[in-house]
Amino acid sequence: MNNQDLLSVNLNVSYGARSVLQEMTFSLESGEILGLVGHSGCGKSSLAFALLGLLEFKGGQASGSILWDGTDLLTRTERQWMTIRGKEIALVPQSPLSSLNPALRLGTQLNEAWKLHSKDRERGERAITDALEAVSLPATREFLRRFPAEISVGQAQRVLIAMAILHRPRLLIADEPTSALDAITQSEILALFADLNKHLGMATLFISHDLLSVYSLCHRVALLHDGRIVECNTPKEIFLHPRHPFTRKLIAALPFPLAVASEIDESPVLF
Repeated sequence: MNNQDLLSVNLNVSYGARSVLQEMTFSLESGEILGLVGHSGCGKSSLAFALLGLLEFKGGQASGSILWDGTDLLTRTERQWMTIRGKEIALVPQSPLSSLNPALRLGTQLNEAWKLHSKDRERGERAITDALEAVSLPATREFLRRFPAEISVGQAQRVLIAMAILHRPRLLIADEPTSALDAITQSEILALFADLNKHLGMATLFISHDLLSVYSLCHRVALLHDGRIVECNTPKEIFLHPRHPFTRKLIAALPFPLAVASEIDESPVLF
């Protein structure tokens, strides 16, 4: 791991006798957005669970190493994980409405997320206001008193993002965060992730099955196939010079692959 790497992973994941990830290796620098692309069921969510110390609760087992600032997270106890999860490494899950508690008001859920790592009520109120404003939601009493069923899917996803950035984590894991959204809302959420990366400087692991989404957002793109990273490069190199057959198949399946490739610049296509 070089001095700039925030996260360095060499991971194996299995569920009983079924192997899901084998020697999955990648690194992530501070402030970088890394896109992880793979088909449904390839182990993307298992990786997210492992990076959050939640894999055992899902019936999985992990081996190898997850180096976080040089410390192997696979050696951490659950008590130690509770000081990391949500504070240093946070998750934005998919299915926004089902990820929020339907019986609790939005303000209550944001407060509970804050109190997991701090008892300072005054700072919490400020942090919640700042987080809501950062995701373009109103930090008003009226909005905070709403229940999840009273907001749109796009607003629910923004609430989950606000909840994830409350403690200003150094790494944000976004697990298929746009899969439940319509095209316009999806574009808005992608722009939001780019904005958060620019202004808050947090690294992001953006997990998706949508190659076009990661192309528009990420500094680098990693392709996950058969439990391994088969290719990792800049969006330009991935689209213009794909090396692995799986990558070439993904690009060929796009509606207008040549048109997309022709628009790729030298730099990441951030909003």
